[in-house]
Amino acid sequence: MKKLWGGRFKKEIDKGFFNFQKSIQYDYKLAEYDIYHSLIHIGALSSAGILKRGEYQKLKNALDNILEEVKNNSFKPDLNSEDIHTDIQNKVEEKTGKLSLKLHTLRSRNDQVVFDEKLYCLTQAERITGRLKGLISGLERFSSKYKKSFLPGYTHTQKAQAVSFSDYLGCFKAMFKGDISGMAGFRRNLTVYIGSGALAGSGIPSSAYKKAISYVRKTYLTDKISIKPVENTLDNVSNRDFIIDFLSLSAVIQMHLSRMAEDFILYSTKEFGFFDLPEEFCTGSSLMPHKKNPDFLELVRGNTGRIYGNLMSVLTMMKSLPLTYNRDMQLDKEPLFSSVDILFREIEIMAEFVQKIKVKGTSVRRALTGLSLYTVDITGFLVHKGVPFKEAHNIVGKLVKYLEDKRAEISDIPEKVLKSFHKKMDKKSILSLLNPRKSVMSKKGSSRLS
Repeated sequence: MKKLWGGRFKKEIDKGFFNFQKSIQYDYKLAEYDIYHSLIHIGALSSAGILKRGEYQKLKNALDNILEEVKNNSFKPDLNSEDIHTDIQNKVEEKTGKLSLKLHTLRSRNDQVVFDEKLYCLTQAERITGRLKGLISGLERFSSKYKKSFLPGYTHTQKAQAVSFSDYLGCFKAMFKGDISGMAGFRRNLTVYIGSGALAGSGIPSSAYKKAISYVRKTYLTDKISIKPVENTLDNVSNRDFIIDFLSLSAVIQMHLSRMAEDFILYSTKEFGFFDLPEEFCTGSSLMPHKKNPDFLELVRGNTGRIYGNLMSVLTMMKSLPLTYNRDMQLDKEPLFSSVDILFREIEIMAEFVQKIKVKGTSVRRALTGLSLYTVDITGFLVHKGVPFKEAHNIVGKLVKYLEDKRAEISDIPEKVLKSFHKKMDKKSILSLLNPRKSVMSKKGSSRLS
């Protein structure tokens, strides 16, 4: 097994330990980004006069060939390699022979891996953003089907006030728009550096790197990605704050997905009966024939623990590492890849799922009746009649308690009983307030009902 190190060792690495410490089985996902590092690196070596023009071109052709395999999904990592950096080095050797021995000149895997991971995070942040936009579009289509509908709004899981259906779904849209903004800030603020060597620098002039960076950005990447010669070499190879930031943003996205999943689960139960969930995203029971279980939503909710755990894993790993690079940091990749894979699949499915939910109008209309959702409206009615708010609040509270004790609706009680709570409360006026549309429209900022 060819390695990028070993000259000072007399004994072969223990096979069990080699298999324990290798990372090729998961860090192959960084292949594309590692090739970009190599392309910049050989460009800098050429500019610095370390590589001849012909040598540079041969190495570039080999790297381009491997990159093409990665992009068309025909790239096959050698699982006997130690890591993706070694695997690509060996693949270049297969194509260029001894010339490949110059590829790693004045370079360290410490520099490669942080470069690779930053480019990976930038790419995945953009992909997740695209999926979040798709989910928002799905919520908008769901909302448009029921744009004139209303729902009971809850605080403390108790009925509070009527809300428009568009405002209800708009709350989740606002969450995901915030997530998109967070990812945009992450992408805008992240700079990719190159040239750290192992920790103290590579010895290649910054001017040589700048020329190579410019070529690779224009040819392979985008000018939106900020790549620069390294500023502080020690910070660059020891820094995983960007992964923690990415995983933090991922955890917030997952929290929003979980909250929405929980609402949909709750509202689809017989006890609420507001939503009919699409069968193709549900499962049945192996024993109870009547069951229609919201398994997709429950798995989304359950995955929250995994994504929170991925963040905590990296935070805990980094909490007491001495400068600069330590092998512990290899363990940042699996949590990162795991969170990306989970989020990407969840958001993609959720965008389809939400468009197929049906609102059960009869159940919703039934839930919108009664006094409990309109106590603020009745209080406001009294205030506009000149009753001080605190007094009006107490009056309506007593009315609610009276109806609860009598197990009655306000429509059941005589006019004189209603006026006993306050002389300005007439039955016709009060009953007219028990209307979700009127209630919602009376609130400032709640006119999105067209």
